[in-house]
Amino acid sequence: MLVVGPNGVGKTNLLEALHVGTQGFSPRTRSDARLVRRGAAVARIALAGERGGVDTTTEVRLGLREPRRTVLNGAVLRSGELLRSEIATLAFTPDRLVVVKGGPAARRAYFDRATARLLPSRSTLSSDYGAAVAQRNAGLRRVALGLSGREALEPWTERVSELGTALVTARQDALGLLAAPFAETAGELGLAGASLAYEPSVPAPEALATRLEQDLERGTTGVGPHLDDVEIRCGDRDLRAFGSQGEQRLAVLSLLLAEAALVTARRGVPPLLLLDDALSELDGSRRRILSERIGERGQTIVTATGSESLPLAPAQLVEVTPGSARAAG
Repeated sequence: MLVVGPNGVGKTNLLEALHVGTQGFSPRTRSDARLVRRGAAVARIALAGERGGVDTTTEVRLGLREPRRTVLNGAVLRSGELLRSEIATLAFTPDRLVVVKGGPAARRAYFDRATARLLPSRSTLSSDYGAAVAQRNAGLRRVALGLSGREALEPWTERVSELGTALVTARQDALGLLAAPFAETAGELGLAGASLAYEPSVPAPEALATRLEQDLERGTTGVGPHLDDVEIRCGDRDLRAFGSQGEQRLAVLSLLLAEAALVTARRGVPPLLLLDDALSELDGSRRRILSERIGERGQTIVTATGSESLPLAPAQLVEVTPGSARAAG
């Protein structure tokens, strides 16, 4: 599906609503208040479609003074994670270039979300590890202030080591799955020699013990996967420092398409792809290749200012004007 309209008429809002309705959260903000229309108290997104040949409905209700409510096929879910475990949606927005051009935290967050989608049984490792590090850091500060003894750190040090080691393994497994399809897709888009590189810092008990004095002085845990980075490379170049904006865009799109292929293979149902302004800054040949690839990936919704942006005829053309979205023709 191609969604067209001038800048500022709401194309991105449409894709954002689809993301909230299928994932329970916005790709651009974690604040529910920013998703509610100005002057209103509540927002509601209701979707109906087909997934794997089965009719599926979702509803997400959020408000300024009420908790978020998520419903799948008429059943209220305890959390948005349950919705994401059933429906996969992958999104590209121009600000996703931060995955390549931004700092290590942006890449850690991206690849941890990919790990959760590809390895659902290990989906909570990142958040569990983060909570353990926060507890250990709080303990370090208490010890430094003389409010508790060093023995109080031991349970949290063990927990950080256990969860950190498991998180490193999960990331390595997910990156191992992504590496080949990422390189293949990037090569098709003209980014030959693309690869992913990860050199983890494993928080083994010995490593944590060795730098305990430094950790006490700084009040933070100084070794572990919360400090790691994943390099996205083209040949011997780190694209963060030595890639053009066009190459960075191709890398992000290649990651998304690689993950889409893996999700399809592992879940048996292709994810919904939401591509906001993905075709800009690409030359004609790359736009055609990208269009052909997304045509093989289940339902994809692409936004552009005009229909000429997509080299191939879309299955459906939707025109957006302020306050409405209608099928063209």
